Amino acid sequence: MARHLPLSTACMGLVAWLTLSSFPVVSPADDDESAAAASALTTVVPLQKGSLPTTVVVYGSAQASAHARQTIMAPASAEVGSISVRVGDRVRAGAPLLTLTPTPSSVASYTQAKSALSVATQALARTRALLQQHLATAQQLEDAEKAEGDARANLEALQAQGAGGMLTVRAPYAASVTAVSVSVGTMVSQGNPLLELVSSQGLILQAGAVPQVASTISVGNDASITPIGATQPLQGKVLMRGDVIDPATGLVPIELSFPANAMLPGQQAIATVTTGQVQAYLVPHAAVLLNDEGNPYVVQVIGGVAKKVDVQVLGTQDGRDGISGALNASAPVALSGNYQLEDGMKVRTAQDAGRPAQ
Repeated sequence: MARHLPLSTACMGLVAWLTLSSFPVVSPADDDESAAAASALTTVVPLQKGSLPTTVVVYGSAQASAHARQTIMAPASAEVGSISVRVGDRVRAGAPLLTLTPTPSSVASYTQAKSALSVATQALARTRALLQQHLATAQQLEDAEKAEGDARANLEALQAQGAGGMLTVRAPYAASVTAVSVSVGTMVSQGNPLLELVSSQGLILQAGAVPQVASTISVGNDASITPIGATQPLQGKVLMRGDVIDPATGLVPIELSFPANAMLPGQQAIATVTTGQVQAYLVPHAAVLLNDEGNPYVVQVIGGVAKKVDVQVLGTQDGRDGISGALNASAPVALSGNYQLEDGMKVRTAQDAGRPAQ
């Protein structure tokens, strides 16, 4: 015969069953998984004191300095006979640029000067002969010598101006042609511009900076100049930092040197100017993160626990950032997986993960 349990005993059994069924059974394997979930695996790097250069960036283009630019002027009134160059040509020293044919008035002046020299030369010879015969004075000889010298100098000047025939104008040095102001058949007067040359040895980078940036730049600062489209930078120095704002650009003018023949006139470039050195903690760039407000921070591992520390980035070079802040100098900084770490989270380092259990 079936027997029923007393009511009180049955109630107690029901409560016990409900209590046990409300909580999962925890196995030793579950304990290990929970411990792993409560910590994160990362690599760390130690904090190291060091220095980084402080830099500013300016933009500019290669231009001729004042001493490297020359405008070739017409030596006398003439007609342009031929032109041997175009804008952009590079010419060697002594290369022909253009030819000038003298005007009729220049030819007449040259003929008169040549005749005047002939007369002065004959007069000087007669005066010397008369002086030997004591028929002329030393003063007369001196006057004749001066007249002959003046006539000769006048003729030589006209010859240099091309009045005696076609004159070939040549480049005074190796240069680039940046402007041609005349065409074949143009009549020019003495002093009219013919063309403009820029020495390949005298190019500088003309740049500009806002006043706040310019105030950090000094003459002599080193600069790394990268022409647009190039991969290898050029080494240069700051030659000039202006003390006024250029009204055309609204920037303070900056001039920088770079190696000869490294850039073409007008070529644009970016220059990174080193303005000084800053002392800071040096960490890999990947160690620095940004919070929701866009402010930088790092995660330090202190006693196996993560701690976020707000920092300032003072400089960057070769994949390293120089930082400062309320940092623990003896605590390493999290690197891989650092974006997953929150304050108070337990951290397992890659070194710890490879050690055998004690």
